[in-house]
Amino acid sequence: MSNTNTYDKSFPVSWEEIHRNSKALAWRLSELKPYKGIIAVTRGGLVPAAIVARELDIRLIDTFCVLSYSQKTKGDVKVLKESSVANNGEGWLIVDDLVDTGETIKAIRSSLPNAHYATVYAKPSGREQVDTFITEVSQDTWIYFPWDMEMKPAPTISERTQK
Repeated sequence: MSNTNTYDKSFPVSWEEIHRNSKALAWRLSELKPYKGIIAVTRGGLVPAAIVARELDIRLIDTFCVLSYSQKTKGDVKVLKESSVANNGEGWLIVDDLVDTGETIKAIRSSLPNAHYATVYAKPSGREQVDTFITEVSQDTWIYFPWDMEMKPAPTISERTQK
């Protein structure tokens, strides 16, 4: 079932900010335990996972490919590719950019219940689905990640009001 979410607020994240927050996530995770490897949730978790992997010196990286958004519309969670790690994910670290409603993490957790789940950002509805996160963002906020944006000239106020 697809639905359109209402987002009253915008939260643009720069490359510098995602790097800093992903590094902060790595610091927090380093206090826990050594991990066998990282499973990045595609596509949003790829960049944070690369930063965490570097900071924790983890060389074994896998992916769990999930589709749940199209633009700003949240849809059903569709698993495109599962990870094939053993022992229900025991000793593995799952990394994503964001937990929103928690549905994506629930889908992954059904396959890998013993893994440790970490995100850079967490919204209230999904916060309990992750073990570790850095920054909480309100539920009505759309996060604009740098890989989803492009630099281009902004229209002038005059151009905006003439439409």
